[in-house]
Amino acid sequence: MKVKAFFAVAVASVVILSAQATVADTAKHYAIVNEEVGVPVFPYDITDRPYQVIGEVKAGVRKATIFSKAPSQEKIYRELWERGEKLGADAVIKAQYGDAHVTALSWGSSTATGVAIKFLDPAPPASN
Repeated sequence: MKVKAFFAVAVASVVILSAQATVADTAKHYAIVNEEVGVPVFPYDITDRPYQVIGEVKAGVRKATIFSKAPSQEKIYRELWERGEKLGADAVIKAQYGDAHVTALSWGSSTATGVAIKFLDPAPPASN
């Protein structure tokens, strides 16, 4: 009995420690962050830094049931960021989304679009 209890505690400790290590490893550093949602997705254009357009990103976010709340801006922006990150983007700009609407396969679906961008390195200062 004591061996089983010890084994259970040992397994639980390993699971907890590996989960903590995974959380520590997933801390991300972004080139720029929208403080309201915690990811680099913005509803406007960025004009203070040069960038290259990688492509358009689209995401659809659905409600789980008819009684669930409509998808939040944070959830929609996180979905857009996941797609932009897969393209190698530093940020997603011009993010837009509509109200949730009922479809044949969902009780409430919201479609979002944005533009994935990669920041350009600033040119070195010219020396004479």
